[in-house]
Amino acid sequence: MKRIDRISAMEKIMGEMQNSSAELRSALEGFRDGQKSFSKLIDYYGSAQWMSDYEADEKGKLPADLKRGVLSEDGLYDLILDYKELLIDLLATAEEGLKSV
Repeated sequence: MKRIDRISAMEKIMGEMQNSSAELRSALEGFRDGQKSFSKLIDYYGSAQWMSDYEADEKGKLPADLKRGVLSEDGLYDLILDYKELLIDLLATAEEGLKSV
């Protein structure tokens, strides 16, 4: 590879990584903030309060226009599993990245 081509290719990689890093940092800040609230949701899931709310929904005691995806056993369970998988992916990505720097 010629010098000019090599420098241009490396410059492109540098710019892409700067952009990706900035986007990830922003997303990570939002994710970190969300974790605090998410722990409340995890505690709610399967609690006596959740079960009471779930039963009220099953008996038609909640307003029809109320969003209640949180009472969907599968939806909430899938979200928790996705969250765990994301954390594992973040750890693996961090480990791989640390090996190369």
